[in-house]
Amino acid sequence: MRIDYHTHHVRCGHASGELEEYVLKGIEIGLVQLGLSDHMPLLHVDPAAYLPGMAMPMEELPNYVEEAFRLQEKYKDRIDIRVGMEGDYIEGWEAEIERLVKAYPWDYVIGSVHFLGEWDITDYRQTDGWKERDAYEVYKQYYDAVGKACRTGFYDYIGHIDVIKRFGFKPEQSVEHLERQALEAVRAAGMAIELNASGLRMPVNEMFPSRRMLEYALELGIPLTIGSDAHQPERLAQYLDQAVDLLKNVGFNELATFKGRKRTMVPIGFDSFHV
Repeated sequence: MRIDYHTHHVRCGHASGELEEYVLKGIEIGLVQLGLSDHMPLLHVDPAAYLPGMAMPMEELPNYVEEAFRLQEKYKDRIDIRVGMEGDYIEGWEAEIERLVKAYPWDYVIGSVHFLGEWDITDYRQTDGWKERDAYEVYKQYYDAVGKACRTGFYDYIGHIDVIKRFGFKPEQSVEHLERQALEAVRAAGMAIELNASGLRMPVNEMFPSRRMLEYALELGIPLTIGSDAHQPERLAQYLDQAVDLLKNVGFNELATFKGRKRTMVPIGFDSFHV
């Protein structure tokens, strides 16, 4: 089953390519399912006063949804399009997030933590934030936010669950107990996680999550899906062959798919991305 559930397009401000370009690329490379999952608009900061290109403007959200479902219908005989959103979890803004989650008939909603307060820990322009903070305390705050995201009930799976490591900033002491607590929160909520292959093109040079977290997820019985986190059409499904190899090596043999907020497990298949 060739799938890619994590993609972004030009509306988000820091990606390129129209939605239809991703669809056509998905058809070209033989995807069976393509998830469109652009970023939720910013809620807790003023986009005009913040760094440019952070997320989709609020006024564009209905246009994104309308176009995605139009393409789903247009190409239904060639590729199975699933319409989603990557929904930030921001503590204190739960009511506003819930309104966006409930406003549209999503196939799935990814729960991702990018912001700790107004600091986007995934933005390369904001890495100076690490200089004034204790790395271990940042990891504690991050994984606490992941647990809180799970408990909201807003999301179908957690995106890039250990993305806090993206730029290679790590505390000296072990954070394995924090990782385990986050995964246990996922299990308690009955959610899935993704294996996000984009970490291979980041400074950390490792997928999200690490093999260590994947092994504990398998032990807990947490379902997984996969995504490239493509921000350009040419990166659709990038590194997903390696992701599938890693999952099978760890012991996973199924992938989670989503439609109408319901999860269905499908076999990975040995040659899922080796064609």
